[in-house]
Amino acid sequence: MTTPQPKLFAFYGRVSTEDNQDPESSRSWQLARATTLIQPHGGSIVTEYFDVGQSRSLPWQRRTQANQLLAALRNPRRGFSAVVVGEPHRAFYGNQFGLTVPLFAHYGVELWVPEIGGPIDPDNEANELVMSVFGGMSKGERNRIKLRVRTAMTAQTLLEGRYLGGRPPYGYTLRDLGPHPNPTKAADGKRLKGLTPDQETAPIVRRIFAEFLAGIGLFAIAEALTPNHVPYPSAHDRARNPHRSGITWSKNAVRVILTNPRYTRRQVWNKQRTNEVLLDVDDVAMGHTGVMRWNTRDKWVVSKEITHEPLIDDATFEQVQAILQRRGRGTGGQHVKQRTRNPYVFRGMIYCAACDRRMQGQYNHGDAYYRCRFPQEYALANQVPHPRNVYLREDALTDPLDTWLASAFTPHRIEQTITALTDAQPLNHPPTPATAAQTIINECDAKLERYRAALDAGADPAVVTGWIAQTQTERARAEAELDANAASSPRRTSRQGRGLPPTRPSAHLPAGNANGARFSGSKRAP
Repeated sequence: MTTPQPKLFAFYGRVSTEDNQDPESSRSWQLARATTLIQPHGGSIVTEYFDVGQSRSLPWQRRTQANQLLAALRNPRRGFSAVVVGEPHRAFYGNQFGLTVPLFAHYGVELWVPEIGGPIDPDNEANELVMSVFGGMSKGERNRIKLRVRTAMTAQTLLEGRYLGGRPPYGYTLRDLGPHPNPTKAADGKRLKGLTPDQETAPIVRRIFAEFLAGIGLFAIAEALTPNHVPYPSAHDRARNPHRSGITWSKNAVRVILTNPRYTRRQVWNKQRTNEVLLDVDDVAMGHTGVMRWNTRDKWVVSKEITHEPLIDDATFEQVQAILQRRGRGTGGQHVKQRTRNPYVFRGMIYCAACDRRMQGQYNHGDAYYRCRFPQEYALANQVPHPRNVYLREDALTDPLDTWLASAFTPHRIEQTITALTDAQPLNHPPTPATAAQTIINECDAKLERYRAALDAGADPAVVTGWIAQTQTERARAEAELDANAASSPRRTSRQGRGLPPTRPSAHLPAGNANGARFSGSKRAP
């Protein structure tokens, strides 16, 4: 009698920060549930796909491991014939089950769920109803978590004036307020923090408010602070501001200080919110993405009690906000970024040769220019030989570039241009994930050939079959990784036009390059 082959499964699970669980612990209990389900049926798990830090609201195509699992379904040599999910609440959200299960049915791969007690029957209305209910429950659970967290943070700010984290405002530093009131967090060593004036920067905040009320503008304040070597916000606290340059003061840095109500001794929260907007309005199944938006001042949560030492009084702060309001900036410290009314051919691609900053588009007398405005005080403070204004007229670049393109692609020069394009690429690319995956696939193919030769030579079929299954699983995982990285991995351009160059060519170009041309321009527009 022939012994039935064991059913080979792929396991899928997920955990994210919103679940408030240790990823390894969560994986262990989800894997245990899946194993308990399939073992009585002679099943074994040969590969795992486990997403860590991926929100349940993301569709499978946008989760790293789930997307690789979907890619593996397309591979007939995937190494498994079924997928088992340890917890449907974590795998499916909203209508994701209805959008995903047709792919399993199309490729003939069973989907096993503990709540069903076995494989899901796509034609069974009861199975579909149960999974739809779990998707709705998952969505409801996430919404309840968000509501509880926001309500708790509102109460902690409003009633307790608790500091909820983030970068302390310029002019303050953090002080220890003792153990965390949550016993679990206190056991982990977490402690409450509060704001206290910073001896070095607190006087700068008071100076900025005083000078603004004296009639000095934002730009003049910034220019006065820079040459005196006054600590710039991001330079003073580099550990919390690694994403900022920290070179000089700017108007925006002064405005942020003038519009921060925390300087009036009260804690403030909910100045920003995260809106979920459709990633693609033409493909709702791709789900949403989070976009940070500023709240109006009436949405801010301000503590009722005094929580820290003030740097300015309430009257001074309100007087400053009234001045800013009259100037049209509002009191929120931010304004809506307006879309440009004029098109710029090289928008975002032109850089100033003196300071390496991206030049801004500007129209003068109906013509497009690219301008770099670098205040004199900034240049002196940073020892940059920079004119106050550098201009580049757009047609000074488009005309020679059009001429070069027209000459480079004439019939008698096409071969020369193709050669220049291919020669301009680096000869050796650094190893990529796709290259490593292809190496694994080649090694697996070599192993499979050796295993087949071993079977022909009379080796134990049971032993060799296990080797083959393991190698096929490893190969399927590498193929899934190769498919996932194929779109983003750079490939060399060949004379047949296959692949994409990692960088744009610079051969025979006029001044600068197509990726980000640098120009010294003229000091003023004609």
